[in-house]
Amino acid sequence: MRGRRAADFRRPVRRRISNWIWALLGLFFFAGIILFVVQHNHHNQDHVHQPTVKKDNTVEPTRERLNFTDQLLSSSSVARQLADQMTLAKAYVIIAKEHNNLQLAWELSSRIRSCQLLLSKAAMRGEAISLDEAEPIIKSLSSLIFKSQDAHYDLATTIMTMKSHIQALEERAHASTVQSTIFGQLAAESLPKTLHCLNIKLMADWLKKPSLQPLANENKNSPRLVDNNLYHFCIFSDNLLGVSVVVNSTISNADHPKQLVFHIVTNGVTYGAMQTWFLSNDFKGATIEVQNIEEFTWLNSSYSPVFKQLLDPDSQAYYFGGSQDFRVEPKFRNPKYLSLLNHLRFYVPDIYPQLEKVVFLDDDVVVQKDLTPLFSLDLHGNVNGAVETCLEAFHRYYKYLNFSNSIISSKFDPQACGWAFGMNVFDLIAWRKANVTTRYHYWMEQNYDRSLWKLGTLPPGLLSFYGLTEPLDRRWHVLGLGYDPNIDNRLIESAAVIHYNGNMKPWLKLAIGRYKPLWDRYVNQSSTYLQECVTN
Repeated sequence: MRGRRAADFRRPVRRRISNWIWALLGLFFFAGIILFVVQHNHHNQDHVHQPTVKKDNTVEPTRERLNFTDQLLSSSSVARQLADQMTLAKAYVIIAKEHNNLQLAWELSSRIRSCQLLLSKAAMRGEAISLDEAEPIIKSLSSLIFKSQDAHYDLATTIMTMKSHIQALEERAHASTVQSTIFGQLAAESLPKTLHCLNIKLMADWLKKPSLQPLANENKNSPRLVDNNLYHFCIFSDNLLGVSVVVNSTISNADHPKQLVFHIVTNGVTYGAMQTWFLSNDFKGATIEVQNIEEFTWLNSSYSPVFKQLLDPDSQAYYFGGSQDFRVEPKFRNPKYLSLLNHLRFYVPDIYPQLEKVVFLDDDVVVQKDLTPLFSLDLHGNVNGAVETCLEAFHRYYKYLNFSNSIISSKFDPQACGWAFGMNVFDLIAWRKANVTTRYHYWMEQNYDRSLWKLGTLPPGLLSFYGLTEPLDRRWHVLGLGYDPNIDNRLIESAAVIHYNGNMKPWLKLAIGRYKPLWDRYVNQSSTYLQECVTN
C-alpha cells in the first residue's frame, strides 16, 4: 500500500475560476471600449457645437445668426447706410447716362456692384457689416455722389428727371392701351376670309341661277308671313353665317319647327347671298323671308333721324373719317352704331304692320331651348320683354346716359335698371299704342351732337322703352360670351339664349375658346359652299 507523498513533493493546488467569472470580465472590457469611443466623439462635438468651458468654470453663450432684414430696416446700421447710398447712386447712373457722362455712370455702377457684393456676403454669413469693411465703399460712393452733385445732378434735377420718366411711361402705356383697343376693334369689325369667300360664291350663284329669284318672290307672297297664329322671329344683319346659326339653333331646339317664321332684313350687298343660302338649305319646314333694306322707300331722311345723320358731313367724318383722336374711345367711332340695320329694331311695327308679337334676335346669339313659350308670356301691358342687367352697378341708367344734362335728369331715374338687347319680346299692339318709334325719333333728334349718350342703340332704347319694359327671367338670355371668360357653366347650360356680345365673336379667331363649340355645332358644315371656302 502506497503512502502519501511528503509535503515537499506534492503538486500545488490550482485555483479554479468559474467560466461565468471570465464572461463577466470580458463584458466589462468591451463596455469600457465602447464608453471610451463615445466619450471621445462627444468631446470632439463639444468643440464645434457646445459652449466652451473656461478655466474659471464659466460658460460662453452660443452666438445667434443675425436677422439681416432688421439690419436693412434699422436707421443706425451700416447696412442701411450702404443700401441708401446704393439707391441714390442708381438714380445718378440714369441721370449721368442721359447727360452722356458715361465715365461717371461706369464708376457709379462699379461701386454699386461692390456694395451689392458686400451686402450679399453679410447676409450669407449672418453677421453685421463692420464699419471697417464698409468704410472704403462708403467713402468712394460718397465721393462719386458729391461729384454728381457738382455736375449739377442735384436733387431737384433728379426729381424732375424721374417725373419726366414717369410721365413718358404713362403716355406710352396709354398709347399702347389705345392701340390695343383699336387693333381689337379692327379685328372685331373685319370679315374673315372664309365668310368673304362664302358671300362671293353665293352671290355668284344668285346671279347665275335664274331659278332662285322666282322662288324668292314666291316666299315673299306666302300667307304664313302675316299669320299671327305662328311664331315670328326677326333678325336684322348682313352677317350670313351669324344669321344662319341663329336660324339653325332656333329650329333645332323648337318643338314644332314648322310653326316658326323668320323675317331677315339685310343690305343690298349681301341680299343675293342671303337668299341663295336660305333657298338652298333645308330648315325643317320653317318659313324664312329675306328682305333688302334698300327697298324700304319709307325709310328716308324725312322720316328717320338716323338716316339724316348718315347724310350729315360731321357724322360721316366722325364715324367714317378714320381720325386717330385719342381723346375719343375707338369703340365710340364704330360705324355700326350709325348703321341702319342696327337701328332697324326701332321700326319693327313699320316693317311688319300686320303682326302682333315678334321675338327679336341679334346675329351673335345661339338658341338652346324652345322659344315658343315667350309668345305666351304676360307682359302686363308693356311693349318690351327683356332680361335686366343691373345685378352689377355699372348697368344702371347713369352709366349709359349723361345725367348732367337737364333733359335727362328731369325725366329719368339714374338708378333705374338697365336691360339687354339681343333677345327681346315685342308686343307690337302695345308698341303702336305707346308710339315708341316716335319716342325714339325724339331722343335721336335731341342727341344730334352726341351730348346725351355716346354710342349704340341701347341708350335710345332705354329712353324709348322707359316704363314700358317687362323684366324676364334671367335664364331666357345670358350675356357676356364675347368678353367674359369666367361665366358659370351651369348658367350657360340653363340658358335659353346665349349672347356673344363683345368683340370676341364666335366666328373670329379671337373668340373665347370654351364658348366657341356652342356656336360651331350649329354651323352647317355639310354645305358645299362652306366646304369649298374652307378647303380653298
